[in-house]
Amino acid sequence: MRNVCGLDVHKDSVFMCILKENGDKIEEKFSVLTPELDRLRDLLVSHSVSEIAMESTSIYWIPIWGVLCSDFDVKLVNPYFIKQLPGRKTDVKDAQWIATVLQKELIKGSFIPDPIIQELRLYDRRIFYLNRNLQRAEQAIDFILQRCNIRLSNYVSDIGGKSMQKVIDAIIQGITDPEILLSLVHKRTRNRHGDTTIKAALTGVISKADRRMIKFSREETIMYERQIQECYDQMKEICNSCFTQEIELLKTIPGVKEDSAMRIVAEIGVDMKAFLTASAIVGWAGLKPGNEESAGKIKGRKTLHGNKYLRVLLIQCAWAACRTKESGFFYKYHTLSKRMNHNKALLANARKLLVIIWNILKKKQTYVTKLLPA
Repeated sequence: MRNVCGLDVHKDSVFMCILKENGDKIEEKFSVLTPELDRLRDLLVSHSVSEIAMESTSIYWIPIWGVLCSDFDVKLVNPYFIKQLPGRKTDVKDAQWIATVLQKELIKGSFIPDPIIQELRLYDRRIFYLNRNLQRAEQAIDFILQRCNIRLSNYVSDIGGKSMQKVIDAIIQGITDPEILLSLVHKRTRNRHGDTTIKAALTGVISKADRRMIKFSREETIMYERQIQECYDQMKEICNSCFTQEIELLKTIPGVKEDSAMRIVAEIGVDMKAFLTASAIVGWAGLKPGNEESAGKIKGRKTLHGNKYLRVLLIQCAWAACRTKESGFFYKYHTLSKRMNHNKALLANARKLLVIIWNILKKKQTYVTKLLPA
C-alpha cells in the first residue's frame, strides 16, 4: 500500500497532509522544534508513509530533511513547479496539493548533493558573499578618497589593486605628501598617464576623521580577504583528499583554474547521474533560453531562474576562456558578438562551458582543444 505525505514548510510551522491509498486523509500542524519533528517522524512511520514531498522554502527545509531522510524517500520540490491554481489558498490546502501531485507521480525531487559536497558548498557560497562585501568595502574607501579629492581610482583598473592598497595604507599612517604617494604607484600606471597627472590625482585634503574612516574600511577589507583565503584553504583540503582527479580534469578547460574548479565541484558535485543529460544541467543552472510563444509569435527567450552561484561562476570562467586565443571559446565569442550583444555571446559560451564540464565529469576524460583551420 502506497501512502504519501505532503509538507508545507514555514519558518515556525510545518503543515502535514497524509494521503492513503484507500482515500483517507490525515492533516496536522507541527512546530519546527526538534521534539515536534521527532513526533512528526513517528506519526509518519505509524501510518506506513513511504514517500514525502516538501517545498524548498529558503533554508527552513534543511533541518526537516535531516530528521526524515533516513527513514523515508523524501523529495525536495521547487515551488515553481507545483504552484497551485489561484483561489482559496491556505497552508492546509497547500500541503494537500503537494501530497496529491506526489501521489499521482507528477513531480520529481531536486538535486541534493552528498554531505561532503554540501560542506564544500558552505565554503563556496560564503566566498560568494564575502567577495560581494569586499567590493562594497573597497568602494566605501574610494568614496572617502574622492571626497578628499584623491582621484587615483580614475587612473587604475582595479580599486583593490596593489597600488591602491599601498597608497591607502600610507594615508592611514598619516602620509599625505604627493611625492611619497607617487612613489608607491606602479610604474606602468605612471608611464601610461604621466607622473604629473598621477601626482595631481594624489593631491588632496584629508582630515583626521577621513583618515579614521579609511582605516575602519581598510580593516574591513583585510578581514574579508582573510576569511576568503581561509575558505579556499578548507576547500583545497577537502578536494585534495576526495576530488583530486576531478579537479585536475576540470583544470584542462580554458578559463578554469584550481579555485574555479573547486567551486564548480562544490555546486554540481562529481557524480553526473543526478543530471541525465547535458541539457538537464544547463537548465538547472539557469543557462537555457526560455520559450514563450503564443499564436506563432515569440514573446521572449529569457533564461529561467537557476543556481545563481554556478551561473555567476561560469560566466566569469567563460569570459576568461573567451580571451584565450586559439580556443573554441575565443572564436565562438567573436563570431556571435558580430550578430548579438556582448552579454548574449558570453552566456552562450557559459552554456558551452557547462556542457563540456558535464561530459568531462561523466566520462572522466581531459578536455581536448580542437584544431581550428588557419
